[in-house]
Amino acid sequence: MTAAPSPTPHRPLVDIIAGARPNFMKIAPIIRAIEARQRDPAAGGTLAYRLVHTGQHYDARMSGDFFTQLGIPAPDVNLEVGSGTQAEQTAAIMTRYERLLLDAPSALCLVVGDVTSTMACAIAAQKLHVPVAHVEGGIRSGDWTMPEEINRLVTDAITNWFFTTSEVANANLRRAGVRAEQIFFVGNTMIDTLLAHLDRLRAPPFWAEAGLEPGGYFVMTLHRPGNVDDAAGFQRLIDAVGEATRGLPVVFPVHPRTAKTLAALPARPAGLRVVEPQPYLEFNYLVRHAKGVITDSGGITEETTVMGVPCVTLRDSTERPETVTIGTNELIGTDPAALRPALDRLFAGQWKKGAIPELWDGRTGGRIAEVLERLLARRASGC
Repeated sequence: MTAAPSPTPHRPLVDIIAGARPNFMKIAPIIRAIEARQRDPAAGGTLAYRLVHTGQHYDARMSGDFFTQLGIPAPDVNLEVGSGTQAEQTAAIMTRYERLLLDAPSALCLVVGDVTSTMACAIAAQKLHVPVAHVEGGIRSGDWTMPEEINRLVTDAITNWFFTTSEVANANLRRAGVRAEQIFFVGNTMIDTLLAHLDRLRAPPFWAEAGLEPGGYFVMTLHRPGNVDDAAGFQRLIDAVGEATRGLPVVFPVHPRTAKTLAALPARPAGLRVVEPQPYLEFNYLVRHAKGVITDSGGITEETTVMGVPCVTLRDSTERPETVTIGTNELIGTDPAALRPALDRLFAGQWKKGAIPELWDGRTGGRIAEVLERLLARRASGC
C-alpha cells in the first residue's frame, strides 16, 4: 500500500474511491471539477481530495489504461487487494481502508457505482464515523442474484448523502425512507466523461485489418454469470447472435470471466471477432460507429443512449430503466430466441430514436463538487 498524503489545514479531505473499470469513468469528472475549483477561488475551491485505488481491478487492461486515457492522476493510495472471491476482496478492502483512515483520517468517503469496493469502503468509513456520499445512489435492478444489487442496497443503507442520475433513483430512495435533504439529483458523471472525450475517440489497431466500416458491424459485451458461466447456454447465445446479425462482424471484447467459458466452446459464429478488453477511447469509438450493441452491461446502455446507438440488453431487469423508457436501449430478457426478432426490427429501420435523459449534460462533476463543498462547510460549522 502506497503512502497517503496529509490533509491540508484549510481544506476538508475527501477520499475518492475507485476499484474497478466502471469507477474510473465516474470519478474523472469529479476530480476535474475539484481541481478546477481549487484553481479558481471565486468558484469555491474549499476541498482537497485523496484518490484511493483499492486494486480490485489490477489488470492494466481493466484499470491502468483508463487512468492514462482519461487523464486521471496517479492514485494517492493503492490498497493493492488483488484477486480473490468477493468475500476475500471485501475483507481485504475493508481492512486496508480502515488502516488508512486510522492513520490519516478524511472528512468524507465518496464512493461511486456498485462494485465491491463501493460497499466495502462505505462500511469501513461509517464504522469509523466518516460520513459517506454515494454517486449513483438509488439505482436498483430488483435482482438480488446480481452481486451489484447487494452492493447497492448495503451501500445506500449506510449512506449520508446521495448523488443521483435520475428521478427513478430519487423515487427509489424516497420509498426506502431517505429524507429529501439527503438526495441531490445531479446527473450522470459517466456521461460527463463520454462528452468530454467524444472528439478524442479513436479506432482500435485492428479496425482496418478486420475490414470494419461505420454501421457495418455490431459490438457485443457479455459477462453476467447467467449468460456466460454455463457453456451450453453460452453456446446457444452466441449461435443466436451469429444468426441474428446476418453475417455482419461482431466485435467481442472479452471480459476475463467470459474468456474461460469461451475457450471451452466447440464452435463460434464465423463473424465473431474476439478481442481483448479495449481501452476507453477505442471501445467507445467502436460503440459510436456500430450498427448496434448487444450487451448485458448497465453502463454501456447509458453511453449508447447518449450516442444514439441501438442497444439490445440480454437481461430480465435493468437498474437503468431510463435507457429503455427514454433512450435507445431495449431489454429483451435472456432467451437467445428473442435476439432475432429484435435485430430484424433494427435491420428494417424500425428501432426507436431515443432521447437524452435530464441532466445528462456533461456538467455533473461540477454540481457534485459544489454540493460537497456546501455539505462539508455546513458539517464543519456544526449545522
